Order: sequence, then structure tokens, then C-alpha cells
Amino acid sequence: MPKLARDYNYSGYNNSYASNTFRDDTYAAGKVYRYPLPKQQKVKVKKRKRNPIRFLFSCLVLFGIFLSFMPYSFNKITKSVFVPVPHKNISVDLYQAAFPSTNYLSNNWYMGRRKFSFAADEKNAQMLPIKEGVEMPSLQGNLLRLMEQYPMVKPAIYVWDYETQNYVDINASEVFPVASIIKVPVLINLFKSIENGEITLDDTIPLTEYYRTEGSGNLQYKAANTLYNIDKLAQIMITESDNSATNMLIAKLGGMNGVNQFVRDWGLKNTEIQTWLPDMKGTNHSTAKEIAQMFYNIDVNEKFLTDASRNKIYDYMSHVHNDRLIQAGLGKGSTFYHKTGDIGKMLGDAGIVVTPTGSRYIVVILAHRPHNAPQGKEFIVKASEIIYNYMVR
Repeated sequence: MPKLARDYNYSGYNNSYASNTFRDDTYAAGKVYRYPLPKQQKVKVKKRKRNPIRFLFSCLVLFGIFLSFMPYSFNKITKSVFVPVPHKNISVDLYQAAFPSTNYLSNNWYMGRRKFSFAADEKNAQMLPIKEGVEMPSLQGNLLRLMEQYPMVKPAIYVWDYETQNYVDINASEVFPVASIIKVPVLINLFKSIENGEITLDDTIPLTEYYRTEGSGNLQYKAANTLYNIDKLAQIMITESDNSATNMLIAKLGGMNGVNQFVRDWGLKNTEIQTWLPDMKGTNHSTAKEIAQMFYNIDVNEKFLTDASRNKIYDYMSHVHNDRLIQAGLGKGSTFYHKTGDIGKMLGDAGIVVTPTGSRYIVVILAHRPHNAPQGKEFIVKASEIIYNYMVR
């Protein structure tokens, strides 16, 4: 009887038949010949390189969606599940959650939100720098000789001629307390806000005890809660140097931090309000050159202010009551658009002079002096005479 296939003893043959390592395809005389299979080659899959810019953009998009969705999900979903019904008005402020220190470290207030103010961006400044020609050595020498006669007075002087663009710079970049001259950036800020549609000259503000303050101006003696429009407050802030009116306008413009942020946007880095008026300690400061730059942009930079704003500013500044400083050294028939300042230890005056012959120049004179020393006033008047006589020759 022939043998069955299961009766054959295949030497060395076991479970290898089921593996992929060998192939059994030849039988002869009860033996199995096994041939090794060729090794399979692995196919390498090329990984796509990740584009970092695309990845970053995707992350930013997802983050934006997350920030947009979170308040909605909290107020509409999470709150309805975990917060009892009587407290439906609870809402999340993600800005406060992300920046918890802003409330006590912020130095500015903008659009109802506390924020940090940064330094002046001079590259994108709204104000133009003064176009300077060459220095006027003869005039500068005359002023330096005058300074030798008043050793107790430390001045800062800047003069700029419209026709030649030549200038005089004596300590003009040194930071000085500027007293009521700080009202010039407040006035500019006011008209920039009017042009932006934020306020109007007809808006009114009540005189409360919060704003009433001593020093220059008669508003401090007026009845409480009397309404004054913006036009009137701006006028007496400049013509009478009224401190109460100035504080009312500063508050209307967003407080000291609000005004300072505008000044930074203009590109001025040394002009700052740190104290409500009156500033007897001299913490509100600027430089002679930055004050001159403000007048330069009021008058020269057509993109900075409209003609209506410019004419209104000229009207205020041509009726300043204090005419005993630079104006006292000008010739008869001259016009002076200016603002003065006095806090005892510092006396100053700054503005635009128009001579009877039509020549024009910007002049700023700040004078540190012993408290209320008359030498400060004398120096400013004599310096003004020297500058005027040089300009009209």
C-alpha cells in the first residue's frame, strides 16, 4: 500500500513552511529543498519639510479663533452650566486674565482700557523736525556775552529764522521745567481731538472743586458747577494762563497720560506732564528745541493742523496778557504769538515773532534763576532785544 503524504518524514521540515523566510517548491525522493526568499527592499517615504512661516501663520489664526470663541463659550455655555441663574451678568475679561499686572503698572488710558505707553516713535512722528540751516555765530556770541553778565541765570535759548532756516542753539536740548508753557501741547492736543471728531468747541464742562486750583487765572474764584464751553476754557488757558481751565481740559483729553501719549505720537520724547497745575515743583518739563518744534509745526506743517485750528490758536496766542518778557524786547509794530511760564525758580517765554518788515522767527527762552529773582526777567528782555535787532537789520 503506498505511503500517505503524512507518513513521509521530511527531515528538517517543521513550521518553517509557514514563515516567509524560505520557499518550499521542490520535492524529490521524500526530501524538500528550501530556497531563501530574496530580501524585500524598504521603500523610503520622503517627509515633507514644514514651512515655518505657514506653521506660524496657522498658529496665529488658531489663536485668534480661540480668543474670539472663548468669551462667547464662557458666557453662553460654561456660565449657563456652572453658574447659578441669578448671576447671569458675570462675564470674563480675557485681557485682565492675560495681563493681571496692567491695573497697577499701566501708565496710560486709551479707549476705556489701561495700557502701557512706549517711547516716542521718531520714525513715524506726526510732527516734522525743524529744518535747520547753519548756526548764526554772531548772534550766538552776543547772547553768550549777555549770559556772562547774569551768572545766576542758567538759560536755554533756541532761535530759528524762517527765511534762511539758520538757528541759534544754547542748551536747547537740555530738559527744563517749563511751568505754564506746558499748556501749549495741551492746546495742540485739544485741536487735534476736535479735528478727530472726539470733542467740539461747544462742549461744556462744569467747574467742580476737583478742578478748582490756585495760581494764575480767575476761574478759581467763580461759582461751583458753572458750565464753561471748550472755547472759553482754551482761551483763558492761554490768554490768562488759567490753571483751573487747564486742569479741566487735561481731564477732558484723557488726563495727563492721555496728553502724554499724544505728545509721544508727535515724536517728542522730552515733553511730559507729570503734575496737575499749578506745578510749583517743576515736574512738567520739556526742552527749548521741542517747544520750538511745536510752534514750527503749528505754523509750517500743513498736514498737522487744519487752517481753522491754526487760526484759532493764533487768535488765543496773540492776546496773551503777559507782555513783559520776550514781547518787551520787540520793536514797535511787531506781532507775537506766544505762551509764557513762571514758577518762581523758572521763567520762560516762547512763540513766533512777526516783525513790522514781515520777517519772522521762532524764539524760545527759558531761564533758571534764584526764586523770583528779577535778573531772570531782565535777562529774557535783553536777550529778546539782541535777537530782534539782529533779525531786522
